Amino acid sequence: MNETDLNRNGGLTRVARFPRLRALAWSGDHLYASRGYDLMRARIQDPSASLTWQPVANFQPALRRRFSVMNRLTARLFRDGFHALAVLPSGALIAAVPGAIVMLRPGETEFHRSHTILRGTRPLHITAVPSGAIFWGEYFDNAARDEVHIYASTDAGATWSVAYTFPKGAIRHVHNIVHDPWGNCLWVLTGDYGDECRVLRAACDFSRVEAMLQGKQQARAVAAIPTEDGLYFSSDTPLESNYIYRLDRQASLQQVTQISSSSIYGCRVGSRVFFSTMVEPSDVNRDRHVRVYGCNGGSAKDWHPLLEWQKDRWPMGLFQYGNAFMPDGNNTTPFLALTPVAVESDDIVTSLYLVGS
Repeated sequence: MNETDLNRNGGLTRVARFPRLRALAWSGDHLYASRGYDLMRARIQDPSASLTWQPVANFQPALRRRFSVMNRLTARLFRDGFHALAVLPSGALIAAVPGAIVMLRPGETEFHRSHTILRGTRPLHITAVPSGAIFWGEYFDNAARDEVHIYASTDAGATWSVAYTFPKGAIRHVHNIVHDPWGNCLWVLTGDYGDECRVLRAACDFSRVEAMLQGKQQARAVAAIPTEDGLYFSSDTPLESNYIYRLDRQASLQQVTQISSSSIYGCRVGSRVFFSTMVEPSDVNRDRHVRVYGCNGGSAKDWHPLLEWQKDRWPMGLFQYGNAFMPDGNNTTPFLALTPVAVESDDIVTSLYLVGS
């Protein structure tokens, strides 16, 4: 990674590095991260000083996974550990682990299974809204294009019910559900082909769902970041060149910059928005580097590639595509947190970058 050259205009300064930690979610100035099936938390104020990770809780997986998670490569092979986390105002935590949604009540130290996932292994994200409702969408191969459910909980993750169903043949699966505090709505992203690719705006109780974009690969997205002036999202297609887009509050779409490959993670730090790319080879996606793009404003000239990592030598079909995980949640600090995976030098290393103005 050549931070000096890439960051000349990007204003990113790495201030801390934590091996074998995966960043999961922000809650104000607290960052939650996992090491295998152990969850930790740190208050991020001045990482150049002595930053301490405090244990929060753990999950006890099946015996096989207790062994596979102990090695970095086998953990990648079996997709071990926490994969999504939502922090509720009460302090309760809802997480996704392989095969289950798990919950942690305030004051407890061990996650408990509250829902067994029967189709696929886990959702890509879990989303909480201010009312206390929590949502996640089914993510599974769905070769038969069966109906696909969005699940909701209103009791801090203790029980789950179907909040919305896409009928048979409508979509393949749900990529993400994102809460938009400025629009008082949810953005639902689905894939993968033809009319299955949708950017939907939904009421927070799913009483209304409307398609804002649909029917093309540029509407195939996983990462979306709401801001005061609109929604930024990145495309995730192996079939065409990929871009970052801005959908403003008047539903006008702007293509702001081309990116080097598919993108499935994004985040916001203050007024700045960041997206990472994934090493997912195809006839179009030929780049062997994971990259992070960031903006200072909304126009194409303000977007730059800021960080990059070389894909490592391990086969990506087994040991994961190269990527850079970015935590969900509300970040009130001036720090960008991210965790590259399947890359040289920084594989499963969480780094904090001070974001300059």
